[in-house]
Amino acid sequence: MTVALREIVQQHWEALDRHGPAVSGLRVADLPVATTVGPVVAAVDRVGHRHLLVPIEPHRKVRGGLDGPALLLKKAPLEDEAGRRTFADLCCARPDLNDVFTGLCADVLASIEAQPGDALKALYRQLDRWRALFQTKSNVLGIEQQAGLFGELLVLERLLERDPGAHRLWKGPLGHRHDFASAQYAVEIKSSLATDGRRVRIHGLDQLDAPAGGLHLYWIRLEAGASGGRSLNDVAKSVLDACEDESAIRSSLSAAGYRFVDEAQYENTRFAVIEERRYAVDEGFPRLVASEVSAAGLPINVTDVAYTIDLSAEPPVPLKPETADEFVVALLREGA
Repeated sequence: MTVALREIVQQHWEALDRHGPAVSGLRVADLPVATTVGPVVAAVDRVGHRHLLVPIEPHRKVRGGLDGPALLLKKAPLEDEAGRRTFADLCCARPDLNDVFTGLCADVLASIEAQPGDALKALYRQLDRWRALFQTKSNVLGIEQQAGLFGELLVLERLLERDPGAHRLWKGPLGHRHDFASAQYAVEIKSSLATDGRRVRIHGLDQLDAPAGGLHLYWIRLEAGASGGRSLNDVAKSVLDACEDESAIRSSLSAAGYRFVDEAQYENTRFAVIEERRYAVDEGFPRLVASEVSAAGLPINVTDVAYTIDLSAEPPVPLKPETADEFVVALLREGA
């Protein structure tokens, strides 16, 4: 199928090189690959560069990062006798790489045929696959890092079950002080591979500083092994399937240190959830935050503060499931 699509798009470009109607500076021709918002379009611009135009809804954003010198991706409107249409415009700016670009576009078209309901997501999937092919260096996560990311993805998976746009709340990989946050609410995730105790390592004087609506701390005990449970790959693929913007999840996973090119490195390590507790981080919760340190009359010109909280005994008392669930509802409502 991909070979046939390669020949089809190549023939369209060659025909457009010779002649074709010009629209907005492009000579265009519809391809026999349909999406729910119209056909994919082959195009050639004034200087002979080849384009693949993937139709999208006008409100959709197109990811940045591909801006040459060989490959460009941007959002582009097109207006002709059929009306005004919006596309994700993938362009090859180096004619000497046209044959390689044809192969990429054939893969994109095949992916769109298999997933016509979200052509943009199909486009991103193929771009990421091709990018992984040429990646030269990768840093594999250690077991503790895997456990930490597993815990965050586990919570994200649950949020996405309620709202496929909940990935917008996942802020940890982007350097935010909390793992999940809206303007008024936040959730911090702490995963542990320890077999006893409930110790939590806190980094900085702001990690347990609650926003106006409140902060919850999720503590998750995991057991790592080669059988049973789920791998990091499993939960990563699960959140990709559940979210409405796969590219946003891929970007966040990459920022967290996880890349699908390293899947084989993670497949034999599986995590089982042994225990899970949720706490409200309020005035009675043991913590160090800048406001309390300052109120005690101590200077806060100390940096890189890290400390450990022992939650093995009570108080603090973990939240009842229904109370924690009400907080999640408020978090999702505000993040929508």
